[in-house]
Amino acid sequence: MTKWIGLREIVSKEIIQRREEGCDVSGFEERLEAADTNEAKLMEVYHALMALEPDAAFKYIEPSGLEEIRAERPEGPRSLTSNWNDDEWQNKFYGAWLGRAAGCALGKPLEAHAFMYGSGGRPGWLNIKHWFEGAGQWPIRHYTPSKSTAEAEYNIEIAHWSSLESCRDQIRFMQTDDDIRYTVLGLLMLEERGLNFNQWDVGKQWHRHLSFGQVFTAEAQSYLNFARVTSHISGNQPDDWEKHIHWGRSYLNPFREWIGAQIRVDGYAYGAAGQPQLAAELAWKDASFSHVKNGIYGAMFCSAMIAAAFVETDVKRIVEIGLSEIPKNSRLAEDIALAVRIAEETDDQVELVSKIWESFKHYHPVHTNNNAALCAAALIHSGGDFEKGITTAVLGGWDTDCNGATVGSVLGASLGAAALPGSWIDPLNDTLYAEVSGFHPIAISECARRSYNVFRKLQQS
Repeated sequence: MTKWIGLREIVSKEIIQRREEGCDVSGFEERLEAADTNEAKLMEVYHALMALEPDAAFKYIEPSGLEEIRAERPEGPRSLTSNWNDDEWQNKFYGAWLGRAAGCALGKPLEAHAFMYGSGGRPGWLNIKHWFEGAGQWPIRHYTPSKSTAEAEYNIEIAHWSSLESCRDQIRFMQTDDDIRYTVLGLLMLEERGLNFNQWDVGKQWHRHLSFGQVFTAEAQSYLNFARVTSHISGNQPDDWEKHIHWGRSYLNPFREWIGAQIRVDGYAYGAAGQPQLAAELAWKDASFSHVKNGIYGAMFCSAMIAAAFVETDVKRIVEIGLSEIPKNSRLAEDIALAVRIAEETDDQVELVSKIWESFKHYHPVHTNNNAALCAAALIHSGGDFEKGITTAVLGGWDTDCNGATVGSVLGASLGAAALPGSWIDPLNDTLYAEVSGFHPIAISECARRSYNVFRKLQQS
Protein backbone atom coordinates (compact mmCIF):
# COMPACT_ATOMS: atom_id res chain seq x y z
CA MET A 1 0.00 0.00 0.00
CA THR A 2 2.86 2.34 0.80
CA LYS A 3 6.53 1.63 0.58
CA TRP A 4 6.88 0.44 4.16
CA ILE A 5 3.54 -0.73 5.57
CA GLY A 6 0.71 -2.87 4.29
CA LEU A 7 -3.04 -2.46 4.07
CA ARG A 8 -3.76 -3.97 7.49
CA GLU A 9 -1.58 -1.39 9.26
CA ILE A 10 -3.07 1.42 7.18
CA VAL A 11 -6.56 0.41 8.32
CA SER A 12 -5.32 0.15 11.91
CA LYS A 13 -3.95 3.68 11.73
CA GLU A 14 -7.14 4.88 10.06
CA ILE A 15 -9.12 3.74 13.09
CA ILE A 16 -6.98 6.03 15.24
CA GLN A 17 -7.29 8.87 12.74
CA ARG A 18 -11.08 8.62 12.54
CA ARG A 19 -11.32 8.53 16.34
CA GLU A 20 -9.22 11.70 16.53
CA GLU A 21 -11.52 13.32 13.97
CA GLY A 22 -14.45 12.76 16.33
CA CYS A 23 -15.96 9.59 14.89
CA ASP A 24 -17.31 6.67 16.88
CA VAL A 25 -15.09 3.74 15.89
CA SER A 26 -16.58 1.23 18.33
CA GLY A 27 -16.30 -2.30 16.98
CA PHE A 28 -13.77 -1.48 14.26
CA GLU A 29 -10.81 -3.07 16.06
CA GLU A 30 -12.81 -6.31 16.14
CA ARG A 31 -13.72 -5.94 12.48
CA LEU A 32 -10.06 -5.42 11.64
CA GLU A 33 -9.10 -8.51 13.61
CA ALA A 34 -11.74 -10.55 11.81
CA ALA A 35 -10.54 -9.37 8.41
CA ASP A 36 -7.07 -10.74 9.16
CA THR A 37 -5.01 -10.24 5.98
CA ASN A 38 -7.83 -10.61 3.46
CA GLU A 39 -7.53 -7.57 1.20
CA ALA A 40 -11.19 -7.45 0.18
CA LYS A 41 -12.37 -7.62 3.79
CA LEU A 42 -9.79 -5.05 4.88
CA MET A 43 -11.04 -2.67 2.20
CA GLU A 44 -14.61 -3.18 3.42
CA VAL A 45 -13.49 -2.10 6.88
CA TYR A 46 -11.59 0.82 5.39
CA HIS A 47 -14.53 2.12 3.35
CA ALA A 48 -16.82 1.80 6.36
CA LEU A 49 -14.37 3.89 8.37
CA MET A 50 -14.21 6.56 5.70
CA ALA A 51 -18.01 6.78 5.59
CA LEU A 52 -18.22 7.77 9.25
CA GLU A 53 -19.21 11.28 10.29
CA PRO A 54 -17.98 13.07 13.44
CA ASP A 55 -20.20 12.66 16.46
CA ALA A 56 -22.66 15.50 17.04
CA ALA A 57 -20.99 16.13 20.39
CA PHE A 58 -17.59 16.73 18.76
CA LYS A 59 -16.82 20.26 19.91
CA TYR A 60 -14.28 21.29 17.29
CA ILE A 61 -14.86 23.15 14.02
CA GLU A 62 -12.20 22.00 11.55
CA PRO A 63 -12.69 22.80 7.87
CA SER A 64 -10.01 22.20 5.24
CA GLY A 65 -10.97 24.90 2.70
CA LEU A 66 -9.13 28.22 2.85
CA GLU A 67 -12.14 30.50 3.07
CA GLU A 68 -13.80 28.26 5.65
CA ILE A 69 -10.60 28.27 7.70
CA ARG A 70 -10.43 32.05 7.55
CA ALA A 71 -14.03 32.32 8.70
CA GLU A 72 -13.10 30.41 11.87
CA ARG A 73 -9.84 32.19 12.76
CA PRO A 74 -9.54 34.88 15.45
CA GLU A 75 -8.58 38.48 14.87
CA GLY A 76 -4.95 39.10 14.03
CA PRO A 77 -2.54 41.32 12.13
CA ARG A 78 -2.68 40.03 8.57
CA SER A 79 0.47 41.93 7.65
CA LEU A 80 3.19 43.72 9.60
CA THR A 81 5.19 46.82 8.76
CA SER A 82 8.89 47.40 9.25
CA ASN A 83 11.53 49.93 8.35
CA TRP A 84 14.34 47.47 7.64
CA ASN A 85 16.80 48.50 4.94
CA ASP A 86 18.09 46.01 2.36
CA ASP A 87 21.06 44.92 4.46
CA GLU A 88 18.86 44.31 7.49
CA TRP A 89 16.37 42.32 5.45
CA GLN A 90 19.10 40.19 3.91
CA ASN A 91 20.58 39.56 7.35
CA LYS A 92 17.22 38.21 8.46
CA PHE A 93 16.83 35.96 5.42
CA TYR A 94 20.30 34.52 5.98
CA GLY A 95 19.45 34.09 9.66
CA ALA A 96 16.27 32.17 8.79
CA TRP A 97 18.09 29.73 6.50
CA LEU A 98 21.00 29.29 8.92
CA GLY A 99 18.69 28.88 11.90
CA ARG A 100 16.64 26.25 10.14
CA ALA A 101 19.76 24.34 9.14
CA ALA A 102 21.31 24.47 12.61
CA GLY A 103 18.14 23.32 14.38
CA CYS A 104 17.63 20.54 11.86
CA ALA A 105 21.23 19.32 12.15
CA LEU A 106 21.01 19.24 15.95
CA GLY A 107 17.92 17.05 15.86
CA LYS A 108 18.78 14.84 12.89
CA PRO A 109 20.87 12.19 14.75
CA LEU A 110 18.10 11.92 17.35
CA GLU A 111 15.42 11.01 14.82
CA ALA A 112 15.54 7.44 16.10
CA HIS A 113 13.01 5.26 17.88
CA ALA A 114 14.33 5.66 21.43
CA PHE A 115 14.17 9.45 21.25
CA MET A 116 10.93 9.75 19.29
CA TYR A 117 8.83 7.09 21.03
CA GLY A 118 10.77 6.52 24.23
CA SER A 119 12.12 3.16 25.38
CA GLY A 120 12.67 1.12 28.51
CA GLY A 121 9.77 2.86 30.20
CA ARG A 122 11.49 6.21 29.68
CA PRO A 123 10.09 9.10 27.62
CA GLY A 124 12.03 10.16 24.56
CA TRP A 125 13.22 13.43 26.08
CA LEU A 126 14.85 11.54 28.97
CA ASN A 127 16.73 9.30 26.54
CA ILE A 128 18.02 12.45 24.81
CA LYS A 129 19.16 13.85 28.15
CA HIS A 130 20.88 10.54 28.98
CA TRP A 131 22.63 10.57 25.59
CA PHE A 132 24.17 14.00 26.13
CA GLU A 133 25.02 13.20 29.76
CA GLY A 134 26.73 9.98 28.69
CA ALA A 135 28.89 11.98 26.30
CA GLY A 136 29.79 14.54 28.98
CA GLN A 137 27.95 17.22 27.01
CA TRP A 138 24.99 18.07 29.19
CA PRO A 139 23.36 20.59 29.10
CA ILE A 140 23.09 20.76 25.33
CA ARG A 141 25.43 23.45 24.02
CA HIS A 142 26.52 21.94 20.71
CA TYR A 143 25.57 19.40 18.07
CA THR A 144 24.70 15.82 19.01
CA PRO A 145 27.69 13.63 19.93
CA SER A 146 28.06 10.43 17.92
CA LYS A 147 29.11 8.36 20.94
CA SER A 148 27.73 8.11 24.46
CA THR A 149 27.92 5.69 27.36
CA ALA A 150 24.11 5.79 27.25
CA GLU A 151 24.27 3.43 24.28
CA ALA A 152 25.38 0.56 26.50
CA GLU A 153 23.79 1.74 29.74
CA TYR A 154 20.29 2.35 28.37
CA ASN A 155 20.36 0.35 25.11
CA ILE A 156 19.72 3.42 22.98
CA GLU A 157 21.42 4.63 19.83
CA ILE A 158 21.28 7.53 17.43
CA ALA A 159 20.32 7.24 13.77
CA HIS A 160 23.89 6.30 12.81
CA TRP A 161 23.44 5.35 9.19
CA SER A 162 21.70 8.53 8.16
CA SER A 163 23.07 11.22 10.41
CA LEU A 164 26.76 10.88 11.22
CA GLU A 165 27.59 13.90 9.09
CA SER A 166 25.40 15.99 11.41
CA CYS A 167 27.10 14.81 14.60
CA ARG A 168 29.32 17.12 16.62
CA ASP A 169 32.61 15.42 15.70
CA GLN A 170 31.88 15.32 11.95
CA ILE A 171 29.61 18.20 10.98
CA ARG A 172 31.06 20.30 8.15
CA PHE A 173 27.89 21.33 6.28
CA MET A 174 24.11 20.99 6.40
CA GLN A 175 23.54 17.36 5.52
CA THR A 176 20.71 16.48 3.18
CA ASP A 177 17.37 16.11 4.94
CA ASP A 178 13.71 16.18 3.93
CA ASP A 179 13.15 19.27 6.11
CA ILE A 180 15.69 21.15 4.00
CA ARG A 181 14.60 19.70 0.67
CA TYR A 182 11.10 21.06 1.13
CA THR A 183 12.48 24.50 2.00
CA VAL A 184 14.33 24.41 -1.31
CA LEU A 185 11.20 23.28 -3.17
CA GLY A 186 9.19 26.13 -1.63
CA LEU A 187 11.81 28.57 -2.89
CA LEU A 188 11.74 26.99 -6.35
CA MET A 189 7.94 27.11 -6.50
CA LEU A 190 7.91 30.84 -5.77
CA GLU A 191 10.74 31.48 -8.23
CA GLU A 192 8.97 29.59 -10.99
CA ARG A 193 5.30 30.28 -10.29
CA GLY A 194 5.15 33.23 -7.92
CA LEU A 195 1.79 33.28 -6.17
CA ASN A 196 0.13 31.50 -9.09
CA PHE A 197 0.32 27.85 -8.03
CA ASN A 198 -2.05 25.27 -6.60
CA GLN A 199 -2.10 21.66 -5.41
CA TRP A 200 -1.70 20.37 -8.95
CA ASP A 201 1.56 22.30 -9.28
CA VAL A 202 2.77 20.90 -5.96
CA GLY A 203 2.18 17.36 -7.17
CA LYS A 204 3.90 18.00 -10.50
CA GLN A 205 6.87 19.57 -8.70
CA TRP A 206 7.26 16.59 -6.39
CA HIS A 207 7.21 14.15 -9.28
CA ARG A 208 9.76 16.29 -11.09
CA HIS A 209 12.22 16.80 -8.21
CA LEU A 210 11.68 14.02 -5.67
CA SER A 211 12.12 10.28 -5.94
CA PHE A 212 9.69 8.02 -4.11
CA GLY A 213 12.49 7.24 -1.66
CA GLN A 214 12.53 10.88 -0.54
CA VAL A 215 8.90 11.07 0.58
CA PHE A 216 7.32 9.60 3.68
CA THR A 217 3.95 9.02 5.41
CA ALA A 218 1.34 11.49 4.04
CA GLU A 219 3.71 12.70 1.33
CA ALA A 220 4.37 9.16 0.13
CA GLN A 221 0.70 8.27 -0.11
CA SER A 222 -0.23 11.56 -1.81
CA TYR A 223 2.69 11.06 -4.19
CA LEU A 224 1.22 7.66 -5.16
CA ASN A 225 -2.34 8.94 -5.37
CA PHE A 226 -1.27 11.82 -7.61
CA ALA A 227 0.47 9.33 -9.87
CA ARG A 228 -2.80 7.40 -10.14
CA VAL A 229 -4.69 10.56 -11.08
CA THR A 230 -2.15 11.71 -13.66
CA SER A 231 -1.56 8.28 -15.20
CA HIS A 232 -4.62 8.71 -17.42
CA ILE A 233 -4.27 12.44 -17.97
CA SER A 234 -2.07 14.05 -20.58
CA GLY A 235 -1.18 17.69 -20.91
CA ASN A 236 -1.93 20.39 -18.37
CA GLN A 237 -4.09 20.44 -15.28
CA PRO A 238 -7.52 18.99 -16.07
CA ASP A 239 -10.55 21.17 -15.61
CA ASP A 240 -11.99 18.70 -13.11
CA TRP A 241 -8.86 18.55 -10.93
CA GLU A 242 -10.80 20.01 -8.00
CA LYS A 243 -12.78 16.76 -7.84
CA HIS A 244 -9.58 14.80 -7.24
CA ILE A 245 -7.99 16.91 -4.50
CA HIS A 246 -9.68 15.38 -1.47
CA TRP A 247 -9.31 11.83 -2.78
CA GLY A 248 -5.62 12.47 -3.48
CA ARG A 249 -4.89 13.61 0.05
CA SER A 250 -7.17 11.15 1.85
CA TYR A 251 -7.26 7.80 0.08
CA LEU A 252 -5.33 5.21 2.11
CA ASN A 253 -3.69 8.14 3.89
CA PRO A 254 -4.19 7.91 7.67
CA PHE A 255 -1.21 10.26 8.00
CA ARG A 256 -3.15 13.30 6.75
CA GLU A 257 -2.89 15.11 10.09
CA TRP A 258 0.76 14.23 10.69
CA ILE A 259 3.67 16.67 10.60
CA GLY A 260 4.64 16.43 6.92
CA ALA A 261 2.97 19.62 5.73
CA GLN A 262 4.25 21.60 8.71
CA ILE A 263 7.87 21.01 7.70
CA ARG A 264 7.29 22.13 4.10
CA VAL A 265 6.36 25.77 4.63
CA ASP A 266 9.55 27.70 5.29
CA GLY A 267 10.41 28.51 1.69
CA TYR A 268 6.92 30.00 1.27
CA ALA A 269 7.06 31.89 4.55
CA TYR A 270 10.35 33.51 3.56
CA GLY A 271 8.76 34.80 0.37
CA ALA A 272 5.92 36.26 2.44
CA ALA A 273 8.15 37.80 5.11
CA GLY A 274 6.17 40.21 7.29
CA GLN A 275 2.85 39.00 5.85
CA PRO A 276 1.46 36.19 8.04
CA GLN A 277 -1.84 35.96 6.18
CA LEU A 278 -0.11 35.51 2.84
CA ALA A 279 2.33 33.04 4.37
CA ALA A 280 -0.56 31.00 5.76
CA GLU A 281 -2.31 31.06 2.38
CA LEU A 282 0.79 29.80 0.58
CA ALA A 283 1.17 27.10 3.22
CA TRP A 284 -2.46 26.11 2.68
CA LYS A 285 -1.91 25.73 -1.06
CA ASP A 286 0.96 23.34 -0.43
CA ALA A 287 -0.42 21.52 2.63
CA SER A 288 -3.86 20.81 1.20
CA PHE A 289 -2.25 18.63 -1.47
CA SER A 290 -1.53 15.95 1.13
CA HIS A 291 -3.23 16.92 4.39
CA VAL A 292 -6.55 17.93 5.93
CA LYS A 293 -7.72 19.82 9.02
CA ASN A 294 -5.01 19.98 11.69
CA GLY A 295 -2.38 18.77 9.24
CA ILE A 296 -3.11 21.92 7.24
CA TYR A 297 -3.40 24.13 10.32
CA GLY A 298 0.08 23.15 11.54
CA ALA A 299 1.52 24.30 8.23
CA MET A 300 -0.42 27.57 8.33
CA PHE A 301 0.48 28.20 11.99
CA CYS A 302 4.21 27.71 11.44
CA SER A 303 4.27 29.61 8.16
CA ALA A 304 2.54 32.61 9.75
CA MET A 305 4.94 32.54 12.70
CA ILE A 306 7.99 32.45 10.46
CA ALA A 307 6.70 35.32 8.30
CA ALA A 308 5.88 37.36 11.40
CA ALA A 309 9.32 36.73 12.88
CA PHE A 310 10.95 38.79 10.14
CA VAL A 311 9.35 41.85 11.76
CA GLU A 312 8.21 40.85 15.27
CA THR A 313 10.75 40.06 18.01
CA ASP A 314 8.43 39.13 20.90
CA VAL A 315 8.15 35.32 20.81
CA LYS A 316 4.79 35.23 22.55
CA ARG A 317 3.42 37.67 20.00
CA ILE A 318 4.86 35.54 17.19
CA VAL A 319 2.98 32.50 18.52
CA GLU A 320 -0.21 34.54 18.86
CA ILE A 321 0.10 35.68 15.25
CA GLY A 322 0.50 32.06 14.17
CA LEU A 323 -2.66 31.14 16.06
CA SER A 324 -4.54 34.01 14.42
CA GLU A 325 -4.35 32.21 11.07
CA ILE A 326 -5.97 28.91 12.11
CA PRO A 327 -9.46 28.01 13.39
CA LYS A 328 -9.83 29.08 17.00
CA ASN A 329 -12.02 26.06 17.80
CA SER A 330 -9.65 23.44 16.42
CA ARG A 331 -7.76 20.75 18.29
CA LEU A 332 -4.49 22.37 17.28
CA ALA A 333 -5.43 25.79 18.66
CA GLU A 334 -6.47 24.16 21.92
CA ASP A 335 -3.25 22.14 22.15
CA ILE A 336 -1.02 25.12 21.43
CA ALA A 337 -2.84 27.23 24.00
CA LEU A 338 -2.13 24.51 26.59
CA ALA A 339 1.53 24.35 25.57
CA VAL A 340 1.87 28.11 25.92
CA ARG A 341 0.37 28.00 29.42
CA ILE A 342 2.78 25.24 30.41
CA ALA A 343 5.75 27.22 29.07
CA GLU A 344 4.68 30.40 30.84
CA GLU A 345 4.37 28.55 34.16
CA THR A 346 7.60 26.53 33.89
CA ASP A 347 11.08 28.04 34.07
CA ASP A 348 13.17 24.86 34.03
CA GLN A 349 13.87 23.35 30.60
CA VAL A 350 13.76 19.72 31.72
CA GLU A 351 10.55 20.23 33.67
CA LEU A 352 9.04 21.95 30.64
CA VAL A 353 9.72 19.16 28.16
CA SER A 354 8.53 16.60 30.71
CA LYS A 355 5.20 18.40 31.09
CA ILE A 356 4.81 18.81 27.32
CA TRP A 357 5.53 15.10 26.78
CA GLU A 358 2.99 14.03 29.37
CA SER A 359 0.35 16.40 27.98
CA PHE A 360 0.64 15.30 24.36
CA LYS A 361 2.10 11.77 24.37
CA HIS A 362 -1.26 10.35 23.23
CA TYR A 363 -0.40 11.53 19.72
CA HIS A 364 1.87 9.64 17.33
CA PRO A 365 5.46 10.97 17.52
CA VAL A 366 5.14 12.56 14.08
CA HIS A 367 1.62 13.94 14.45
CA THR A 368 1.16 17.65 13.82
CA ASN A 369 -0.38 18.63 17.13
CA ASN A 370 2.16 17.43 19.67
CA ASN A 371 5.10 18.68 17.62
CA ALA A 372 3.54 22.09 16.93
CA ALA A 373 2.74 22.39 20.64
CA LEU A 374 6.35 21.59 21.51
CA CYS A 375 7.59 24.21 19.03
CA ALA A 376 5.31 26.84 20.56
CA ALA A 377 6.47 25.94 24.08
CA ALA A 378 10.13 26.04 23.03
CA LEU A 379 9.67 29.48 21.49
CA ILE A 380 7.99 30.85 24.61
CA HIS A 381 10.63 29.25 26.85
CA SER A 382 13.46 30.66 24.72
CA GLY A 383 12.51 34.27 25.33
CA GLY A 384 14.14 34.91 21.96
CA ASP A 385 17.42 33.11 22.79
CA PHE A 386 18.44 31.01 19.78
CA GLU A 387 20.34 28.27 21.60
CA LYS A 388 17.69 27.94 24.28
CA GLY A 389 15.00 27.65 21.62
CA ILE A 390 16.51 24.95 19.41
CA THR A 391 17.85 22.87 22.31
CA THR A 392 14.45 22.90 24.02
CA ALA A 393 12.68 21.94 20.80
CA VAL A 394 15.06 19.04 20.20
CA LEU A 395 15.23 17.90 23.82
CA GLY A 396 11.44 17.45 23.79
CA GLY A 397 11.73 14.35 21.59
CA TRP A 398 9.22 13.23 18.96
CA ASP A 399 10.19 14.66 15.53
CA THR A 400 13.47 16.14 16.70
CA ASP A 401 14.95 17.44 13.46
CA CYS A 402 11.65 18.94 12.29
CA ASN A 403 11.07 20.81 15.54
CA GLY A 404 14.63 22.06 15.80
CA ALA A 405 14.38 23.29 12.22
CA THR A 406 11.07 25.10 12.73
CA VAL A 407 12.13 26.86 15.93
CA GLY A 408 15.51 27.66 14.40
CA SER A 409 13.81 29.18 11.38
CA VAL A 410 11.58 31.43 13.52
CA LEU A 411 14.38 32.61 15.78
CA GLY A 412 16.85 32.95 12.92
CA ALA A 413 14.44 35.21 11.05
CA SER A 414 13.76 37.25 14.17
CA LEU A 415 17.39 37.67 15.26
CA GLY A 416 19.18 37.78 11.92
CA ALA A 417 22.36 35.92 10.96
CA ALA A 418 24.72 38.37 12.64
CA ALA A 419 23.21 37.65 16.06
CA LEU A 420 23.30 33.84 15.81
CA PRO A 421 25.93 32.05 17.95
CA GLY A 422 29.04 31.05 16.03
CA SER A 423 29.16 27.72 17.85
CA TRP A 424 26.03 26.70 15.94
CA ILE A 425 26.65 28.49 12.65
CA ASP A 426 30.37 28.15 11.94
CA PRO A 427 30.37 24.32 11.66
CA LEU A 428 27.92 24.54 8.75
CA ASN A 429 30.53 26.37 6.62
CA ASP A 430 27.73 28.12 4.72
CA THR A 431 27.10 24.89 2.77
CA LEU A 432 23.93 22.93 2.08
CA TYR A 433 23.44 19.55 0.43
CA ALA A 434 19.77 19.15 -0.47
CA GLU A 435 19.63 16.29 -3.01
CA VAL A 436 17.78 18.65 -5.33
CA SER A 437 19.31 19.53 -8.69
CA GLY A 438 21.17 22.84 -8.40
CA PHE A 439 21.16 22.70 -4.60
CA HIS A 440 23.66 19.90 -3.97
CA PRO A 441 25.83 21.58 -2.84
CA ILE A 442 24.96 25.24 -2.63
CA ALA A 443 25.93 28.08 -0.32
CA ILE A 444 23.31 28.70 2.34
CA SER A 445 23.89 32.40 1.77
CA GLU A 446 22.94 31.90 -1.89
CA CYS A 447 19.65 30.30 -0.84
CA ALA A 448 19.02 33.27 1.42
CA ARG A 449 19.81 35.72 -1.38
CA ARG A 450 17.38 33.97 -3.71
CA SER A 451 14.65 33.96 -1.04
CA TYR A 452 15.19 37.68 -0.55
CA ASN A 453 14.91 38.27 -4.30
CA VAL A 454 11.65 36.29 -4.39
CA PHE A 455 10.36 38.32 -1.46
CA ARG A 456 11.04 41.58 -3.29
CA LYS A 457 9.51 40.26 -6.50
CA LEU A 458 6.32 39.16 -4.72
CA GLN A 459 6.04 42.59 -3.09
CA GLN A 460 5.75 44.08 -6.56
CA SER A 461 3.16 41.59 -7.83
